[in-house]
Amino acid sequence: MRPLLEQMVLRRAFRLPAPVGRPGDGAAVVRQLDSALLSVGFTLSGELRRHLAALDPGVLEPVAGRTLATVRELVGDHVRHNVYFKDFPAGVPDTVEFWHRCLTEALAGDRSRPGVLAQLRDGVLNLLSLPSYGTYRHTYEEMAAAHDELIAAAGDRITVIHLGGRLEEELSALYLSLAASPVPLGEDGLEDLRLLAGRCSRGPQPEAIPVRENRAVINAVRAAAGEELLLDTVTDVLRVACALSGASVTLQEPVRFRSLRRPLRRALLAGLDRVVADSPAKLADVHRHRERWKRLGERLHPHEHPRWPHAAEVFAVARGERKAPTFESRVERLLADGDATGAAGLLASAPGRLYRALDRLVLAAGGEAEREAVLDAAVRVAPEVSGRVLLSVREHLENRTGRPGGRRVFLNRSGRAWATADTRPAMPRETRERLAALADAELRRRLPQTGTVVVDPAVLDVALPLSGKDVSPGLGVLPRGSTSAVDGELLRFFTYWRQTERRTDHDLAALLLDEDYRTLTWLDWTALTAVGGAHSGDVTDAPEGASEFIDLRLASLEAKFVVPMVHVYSGEDFGQVAESFFGFMLRDAAQAGAPFEPRTVRMKSELRGPGRVALPLVFAHDGHGGWYARWMHVHLKGHPEANQAAGHRVSAGMLVRGVIERRSLTVRHLTGLLADNGVTVVPWDGGTAPDGPVTFVGLARPEGLHPEARVITPENLRDLVPA
Repeated sequence: MRPLLEQMVLRRAFRLPAPVGRPGDGAAVVRQLDSALLSVGFTLSGELRRHLAALDPGVLEPVAGRTLATVRELVGDHVRHNVYFKDFPAGVPDTVEFWHRCLTEALAGDRSRPGVLAQLRDGVLNLLSLPSYGTYRHTYEEMAAAHDELIAAAGDRITVIHLGGRLEEELSALYLSLAASPVPLGEDGLEDLRLLAGRCSRGPQPEAIPVRENRAVINAVRAAAGEELLLDTVTDVLRVACALSGASVTLQEPVRFRSLRRPLRRALLAGLDRVVADSPAKLADVHRHRERWKRLGERLHPHEHPRWPHAAEVFAVARGERKAPTFESRVERLLADGDATGAAGLLASAPGRLYRALDRLVLAAGGEAEREAVLDAAVRVAPEVSGRVLLSVREHLENRTGRPGGRRVFLNRSGRAWATADTRPAMPRETRERLAALADAELRRRLPQTGTVVVDPAVLDVALPLSGKDVSPGLGVLPRGSTSAVDGELLRFFTYWRQTERRTDHDLAALLLDEDYRTLTWLDWTALTAVGGAHSGDVTDAPEGASEFIDLRLASLEAKFVVPMVHVYSGEDFGQVAESFFGFMLRDAAQAGAPFEPRTVRMKSELRGPGRVALPLVFAHDGHGGWYARWMHVHLKGHPEANQAAGHRVSAGMLVRGVIERRSLTVRHLTGLLADNGVTVVPWDGGTAPDGPVTFVGLARPEGLHPEARVITPENLRDLVPA
């Protein structure tokens, strides 16, 4: 278990919990480790190097092995990346020429010829069925031998691994950070929290657990230990039951409830009874998940426990035996009657819902008096609204300018996206500005009013993470809407997948769009070459894993936007394969090397989501000779089979337009509010470690910081969001 927990800390904080053991001379092992780490774009901090060098080699060797394995997986170097065209990016043929070659080889082979001739006689030839198409024609070793060693460049990525405290200290700090997160965590974060909650249940606990999914994970541990559950809605109980059944606490997936031990059943029923007894109106929440409540009732047997009559009412509502008007239906009735004032008054009892409904309430107001009533309600409840909702509303208002021709992007909780024209009536400018000022004032009130904040300018355009579900785990991944500079001459995308049970074909593609978001051309298996770019070749079967690459020389491109895409062409989708990830590399024009060189990788993320087309990010020309990346993290539903770039170019273009034109709330906005509060906010010079116990906000932790400095990087950017 210790190696697993050690790796968790390393993944999430780039800190190695201080190894303990026999003292000795470990300098040689440290030199070997640092050399191996440098080959994949990592290095040890000076402090960590000195600590490790004072330990016995026998203590160090297993730690070194685990550390190297962890960072190699982070960057995607734990697998072998072969390519179909051995000399890629050189030697990629014209597409028609390549298909002609495959056909010629098929007709020359005795076993394949009858099948190919039969297809030709029928007048339809399936190119993907040709014997030499889609499977590697050489070994990984043969491919590697065809490439020169990578030429080192000053721009190669170097990520520093720092010395952490004792393992228990690091785990406790990580547990408190995840448990107290003001924004929802992704599935990987919830799984880490589950492991940590069991380990840290007897140690320090967070003062508050604002996210209900986090609370459910911790409640499952508390229930197993016989401790009182932290509940204030009936849905909290449902989430705990899901956690105890090994299902997702997000309530977004089907669940099959397990038979629970009697103490657990009693704990859930007692918690339900307490919630409903304190607030009978909360029975209305049962309607949202009534089928799940019916299934859970079959496991809890509430009729056998007359001592908890209020718990039985929950299941009566689920079965339709008792009425419980929903909060939403009462609001809808008032709005249907044209009573925006009454709706705002009712919503004031649920401040978060009131703020989420502000746009609709303002537009529904029948006149100036009703609009003022809505604004007055917003002012009254502002102190009770969570910081995440305040920031979400503030971002929404930033995009309600009523620009003609605007687009709306819709995203569900799992990242599936679609875009459409924005046909909403414009929000009155004065009202929008008053609401934005109200949100900013409340945010300023909650932010620190003293101290020094040192900010790396490179992080200013990183979007605030209003949900951890927007970001897949990986290296160098930023929240949706973030902007980051692209400083290389050669841009190379890659994807890797390994099928589980059946033949699976994932395809890498790139759409090239003009300034009006119209398709100029694309690169994929149907178009292997284009101006300034090449595709490494299509692989259609991956029992041992397969990789595809796309190379683009940015100076040669006439496109305004480059959109990398990963399609599920056939077989298992992103959630079914054994492994699937995407990333990109940046190189200087003169750099040689193999198709995959880990220290040139700038970003690598797991491919997740329900759709069959993934759009991780878009690259855009800035109009001044440079390029930048805009992070998307979205999926298209796609077709059941045969997804291709050509078939999604219109929908992808609409999505890209919506994401590019949308204004995200960034670190720059929050640091501006801090400066308004009188906090000293200074830019980092990029080299010198700031003096004193400052708050440092940047893309990576610099060496030499004061021990009491607070550090905010993309790995814990959620900590910037006020409670």
